[in-house]
Amino acid sequence: MVSATVARTIVGICGNVISLFLFLSPIPTFVTIYKMQKVEEYKADPYLATVLNCALWVLYGLPVVHPDSLLVITINATGLAIELLYLAVFIYFSPTLRKVKVGLWLIGEMVFVGIVATCTLLLFHTHNQRSSFVGILCVIFLSLMYIAPLTIMSKVIKTKSVKYMPLPLSLANFLNGVVWVIYALIKFDIFILIGNGLGTVSGAVQLILYACYYKTTPIDDDEEEEDNLSKPNSQLQLSGNHGEAKRVSA
Repeated sequence: MVSATVARTIVGICGNVISLFLFLSPIPTFVTIYKMQKVEEYKADPYLATVLNCALWVLYGLPVVHPDSLLVITINATGLAIELLYLAVFIYFSPTLRKVKVGLWLIGEMVFVGIVATCTLLLFHTHNQRSSFVGILCVIFLSLMYIAPLTIMSKVIKTKSVKYMPLPLSLANFLNGVVWVIYALIKFDIFILIGNGLGTVSGAVQLILYACYYKTTPIDDDEEEEDNLSKPNSQLQLSGNHGEAKRVSA
């Protein structure tokens, strides 16, 4: 019989693989930016948001904060590195004013995470206190970010078209949420459970909407559907407590 620890590790590895796929999903966007040699209407907001979330969850998973969370650290650290690379490319191809704006936001986020880390280590002295403090912050930021999908869902309902909500990403988001909910339940972790519970519900609603409005989507929209993977003004990447990267309306 498989022990709870082994089962949790297997589930966590599966979650890491799915999350990595979601982190890599913006690659077409940056291929386009590289080809154009400029960012034009593309926005850095999704990647700045993901950097902040990944950094907070890396902090949450540290042994001094929440022991036995190696898989939370691995995927979020990987996601953090990927997002910083995206931002480096974005800044390189941005006009000067935009470079400064994005740079200041990034510095501000790092300062914020540094303050949170300092407060966590100096003001709290047990794993429970530290994980609760950081976990609550992670869930608050993640919950605010999960409001974003409401815009794309509303657009789908109004237009009766799913061209702005690609099925592969909606399905991946749902499966990612389910896997990490299971991970959180095997060795109960309320903060990972809440964050991924929200992600699972959001992904499920998107799949339901897709099933409802797929047939009413104009035929000429089908080709545009794939293009949405590289349109940041129609999608936003989010990071969950396990490093989930989620694409929703910006």
